[in-house]
Amino acid sequence: MSDYDKAREVAEQAREKEWGRPSFGRQLFLGDFRPDLVYPAPRVGERAAEKGEEFLGALRRFLKESVDPAQIERTALVPDEVVKGLGALGAFGMTIDEEYGGLGLSHLYYTRALSLVASYSPALSALLSAHQSIGVPQPLRLFGTEEQKQRFLPRCARGEVSAFLLTEPDVGSDPARLSTTAVRDGDEYVLDGVKLWTTNGVVADLLVVMARTGSKISAFVVEAGSPGITVEHRNAFMGLRGIENGVTRLQGVRVPAGNLIGREGQGLKIALTTLNTGRLSLPATCAGAAKWAAKIAREWSGARVQWGHPIGEHEAVARKIAFITCTAYALEAVVDLASRLADDESNDIRIEAALAKLYGSEMAWRVADELVQIRGGRGYETAESLHARGERGVPAEQVLRDLRINRIFEGSTEIMHLLIAREAVDAHLSVAGGLIDPKADLKAKGRALTKAGGFYARWLPTLVTGPSQLPGSYPAFGPLAPHLRYVERTSRKLARATFYAMSRWQGRLEHKQGFLSRVVDVGAELFAITATCVRAKEESATLGSAPLEVADTFCHQARLRAESLLARLWENSDARDVRLARHVMEGRYPFVEDGILDPSLDGPWIAAAAEPTGVDVHRDIH
Repeated sequence: MSDYDKAREVAEQAREKEWGRPSFGRQLFLGDFRPDLVYPAPRVGERAAEKGEEFLGALRRFLKESVDPAQIERTALVPDEVVKGLGALGAFGMTIDEEYGGLGLSHLYYTRALSLVASYSPALSALLSAHQSIGVPQPLRLFGTEEQKQRFLPRCARGEVSAFLLTEPDVGSDPARLSTTAVRDGDEYVLDGVKLWTTNGVVADLLVVMARTGSKISAFVVEAGSPGITVEHRNAFMGLRGIENGVTRLQGVRVPAGNLIGREGQGLKIALTTLNTGRLSLPATCAGAAKWAAKIAREWSGARVQWGHPIGEHEAVARKIAFITCTAYALEAVVDLASRLADDESNDIRIEAALAKLYGSEMAWRVADELVQIRGGRGYETAESLHARGERGVPAEQVLRDLRINRIFEGSTEIMHLLIAREAVDAHLSVAGGLIDPKADLKAKGRALTKAGGFYARWLPTLVTGPSQLPGSYPAFGPLAPHLRYVERTSRKLARATFYAMSRWQGRLEHKQGFLSRVVDVGAELFAITATCVRAKEESATLGSAPLEVADTFCHQARLRAESLLARLWENSDARDVRLARHVMEGRYPFVEDGILDPSLDGPWIAAAAEPTGVDVHRDIH
């Protein structure tokens, strides 16, 4: 078996295969637009809303009174008193049930809290979300024993920081190559290995460590102060300068067998299931940053005058203002809807959460880039420099740097495309997989043909027509109804395209990553249009026509993006790009690189052994 097949098999074994609850996203990719699954959007209870609003008020006051985001950026450190203050506020226990000492906030208010923090200090939001979304609380909530919850969750709620250790120096998104081991020795496991990019790992008290137990991967809660654990390096990045991210070595670390989360071999399943809702934290931070960008764009574009008019009155800038404003509204709508669905627990939101992560990280990056462009030189200049010469210290360039990691964190854009695409074609593979499986014999292919024939005989006719053919459909949405009709007919078009691709490429479809990425991106735009229409419709009852105006413009923008992606499903340069890339790696075009120097290799380069000023690699915040 090739390395690719091994990696694919490991990922497939860990993937959650059952669909016990309805999924708006899954049906969307099947050409079955189900607005009834998302509208009216589920609402949190009155008590949960009161508790959430009370916490948001306290959090806002704490940030304004006790946190200096410029200091965090300047020193690349979150002050100890800030971490302790957040702990006292309960911010480290937002997602932990009250019976274990946490606040027990709903997903909706948890994501709103992260959005608020991210608008003020992205490094703080990374600290809080890594602790709760992928750190100890979430895996234990889903897979932990009652004894584990009683032992560890109160500590996490009080402010003991947790981290998640999966990535290794030679292992990114390919867990089949994981090399950290956990060997059973009586009532303990002995862990050995090196983990890279351990967000919160430099200051963590508790770790979730993924390690190989025999041929499979398991998850453990590990005390960060255990003998044999060494933080060897605190990493520095282009953005999020205050995050405590490092390289951690585990050498002969003894962990009680009772700290195994779930069963042996469940590690990847635990990681993937944790991320199903844990991924909502990242688009929440993107929404917060985009909303801040909308504020700055509005203020600057009205105050800055060029050629006798505020720059916002010039079409070139007006288009950017509209994009930033509409996208900020839409990103919050996507996170809001996905969070409500997570709270309601009547829907399977694995696709919606993944779409929110993908869409939020990509669109927020574009928003920040356009904000820098609107502010011109002041967008490129640091906030500290602006302040030093007497201007308002707007950290536009910092937000651009801070947001860039979100296209890599918790599943890169490329991996998210493949993950969502796998779920999008799941129904096809479940009925037609035997037809395209090269290992299947003729008898198995015959059975698969019969099964597939019955499925497609029922399914294909549903992709021909639907409610979108009726001008008066979706009347509850008023002026936004045409956009929902667009989503409905485009989802059917997208499903037809997927079927044609399956017929054309069969088993090779999984290698057509350009095609699959565009299919997913169209689906993301359709989901965003739906979420935005749902939000605007509900808000128009109290805010009048204003939300409808923003939503209408966003939907037009999104539809143009979707149409461009659809056109490129079949007309693109993918094959040429792949062929040329192969030649590049073979060294066929050395002349392209002539006339340069490489600062990482050339010249009197001496690697800096010391940590950046003000950084303690063994920092202890307690």
